[in-house]
Amino acid sequence: MNAFFASCEQARRPELRGRPVIVCGDPSGRGVVSAASYEARKFGVRSAMPALHARRLCPHGVFVSGDMSLYSSVSKAIFADLRQYTPIVAEASIDEAFLDVKGCEIVGTPVEIALRIKRHIREKYALTCSIGIAENRLLAKMASDMQKPDGLVVLKREDVPQLMWPLPVGRLYGVGQKTEQSLRSVGIITIGDLARAPESVLSEMLGVYGKALTAAARGEGDPSLDTSSHIPKSISHETTFDQDVADMKKLRRVLLSMCDKVAFRLRSSGLQAKTVSIKYRLPDFRTYTRAKRLDGYVDTSEPLIESAVMLLEQNLTRGTSLRLLGVAASSLIDASVLRQASLLPEDTAAPVYGALDVLREKFGQDAVIRGSKLKDTTRRRK
Repeated sequence: MNAFFASCEQARRPELRGRPVIVCGDPSGRGVVSAASYEARKFGVRSAMPALHARRLCPHGVFVSGDMSLYSSVSKAIFADLRQYTPIVAEASIDEAFLDVKGCEIVGTPVEIALRIKRHIREKYALTCSIGIAENRLLAKMASDMQKPDGLVVLKREDVPQLMWPLPVGRLYGVGQKTEQSLRSVGIITIGDLARAPESVLSEMLGVYGKALTAAARGEGDPSLDTSSHIPKSISHETTFDQDVADMKKLRRVLLSMCDKVAFRLRSSGLQAKTVSIKYRLPDFRTYTRAKRLDGYVDTSEPLIESAVMLLEQNLTRGTSLRLLGVAASSLIDASVLRQASLLPEDTAAPVYGALDVLREKFGQDAVIRGSKLKDTTRRRK
């Protein structure tokens, strides 16, 4: 999907179409950009950029708070629609999926299927997407990034030297910022440089990963598609405060609220987690993460809250101010697998959480809140 969060806002509010839209946690304060429309990107606005910096670059932009419930519901609907074209759909993130269309000739050729998908998404959701077609997932991903927005690129193995090799090595799927820096330090600037580099050099620098990167640079990849890849590495929520916060009671309340949201997203995704972690950033931008492994897999708020609060209290000295606080659930597994393997009775709290989830799906995340948050809100009103 193209600039997914920002595009969802433009689809919901047609008056924003053609205007620079910037989605961030706190448009008026110290939030961070989570998405920028292509109109905003022309001014240099990028995701993960501080909102204040984005406002300086694009003062006439439309800054909006993110609506995760909207983006999640649209994402789920689109993924469901994709399964009308092939049953083999691997969800890579909230706005990206891989489809295996081998054996789907009755539906059409790969290009015909791609064109039908693009037309369907445009007509039903008023959104655009970019699609890459190739023999393996690596090349399909690279192709989808070559023509944005609203692109369609077919990338054949024989076209790799011409279309991929001139690109910066950081554009290769799987190369992160640190790896790119390491490669550049030894003169590997482009993907072509990586494809031609001696394996001995890369193995010494990156170990087994070096061999895999060389194969990727040459366009080699597994043609099969593992549909279990829809399980993300983690589900998280974080907030950047308007002003630095040192009050431990307030930090606990923030953690409670974020754990509720993470647990809701776990249940909505049909997942359970075995690891809880917190992330906190000091006023000087030093950032720390601390994690705890749970006794079992969970998808409810209480065990997340208990562990997150414990991690915060164990690692934060009294009076320390925080600029940012976040919580994440990781080591995820499909909850249906656990239910099938379990001989224990259903969790007696499941119907309660189910009812809460229905209310939040229908009326938004704040339809049901904890009493501690309600008291804090009432106090501010007074």
